[in-house]
Amino acid sequence: MPPVLLLAVSLGILAVAAFASVALGARPLSLDTVWQALVNADPANGDHAVVLSRLPRTVSALLIGAALGLAGTALQGMTRNPLADPGIMGLNAGAAFAVVTAIYVFGVTSFTGYVWFALAGTALAALVVYAVASLGREGATPVKLALAGAALTAGLTSLLSAVLVSSQQTLNTFRFWQVGTVSGRGWDVLLPLIPFLAVGAAILLASGRALNGLSLGDDVARGLGQNVALSRGVMAVGVVLLCGAATAAAGPIAFLGLVIPHLVRGLAGPDYRWILVLSAVLAPVLLLVADVVGRLILPPGEVPVGIMTAVIGAPVFIAIIRRRKLAEL
Repeated sequence: MPPVLLLAVSLGILAVAAFASVALGARPLSLDTVWQALVNADPANGDHAVVLSRLPRTVSALLIGAALGLAGTALQGMTRNPLADPGIMGLNAGAAFAVVTAIYVFGVTSFTGYVWFALAGTALAALVVYAVASLGREGATPVKLALAGAALTAGLTSLLSAVLVSSQQTLNTFRFWQVGTVSGRGWDVLLPLIPFLAVGAAILLASGRALNGLSLGDDVARGLGQNVALSRGVMAVGVVLLCGAATAAAGPIAFLGLVIPHLVRGLAGPDYRWILVLSAVLAPVLLLVADVVGRLILPPGEVPVGIMTAVIGAPVFIAIIRRRKLAEL
């Protein structure tokens, strides 16, 4: 399928998923009621109020899904590692440990406080992983990056557990964030998020040509006149902004940044200029679908979206790797 047609189809699927997100939930609503609430809302109408209350949650899923899809795609392209993902590379663990530190040491409980710590934790984790993987003559190979990320995740998770065991108050605050959710995210959370996501997305969407060069190998990229170190550094800034802001808002959400780039690569081919755009469109689709399914399977309660993305994403990823060899990008 031509990439332009694939993009059009993806946008159509995204629109359907977004409409389903505001229409479906524990309280059943007719499609006409949902449409009227969106185009001509009556604040005194209880059904309209339910629809309007779901809008921030839907927008949260759109923004966070696009951020994690872009970040995962860029990470895989930068490292030429098919397993690169904010979770596997230690970025989520860095953000989580920084947020726990903010809660335990500084008593921070709001998103506007979380975001700065999450950004710092994500950036520090990225630096540590790259520094450790760079040791030795071969430098930061895909395998060493994955191993360094896994080791850092294990270490930070242990430290995080030690802090949580020693402080019941910190545990109570952190556990609702840790599972990964877009529930309860209002406009007060979304508005501070937008500048970080906008800058990070702009950096990565403009990096398609650089990622195409890196996909050929560092030596070939240098031969084509590309400054490899500068390219990776600029893209790393974009990844940190997207991962840090998204993780601060919704908690660590797995599999989006891992599954979607592989799916898009199989549909659209190896051109990262298209892979980035399509990942930014299809990753929110998976997040929205996971959120809607999580609301419907256990009414009137719900399963957090961080759990549902793993439940839905794991079989999809297994199916992808059974069809393709993903040893290297």
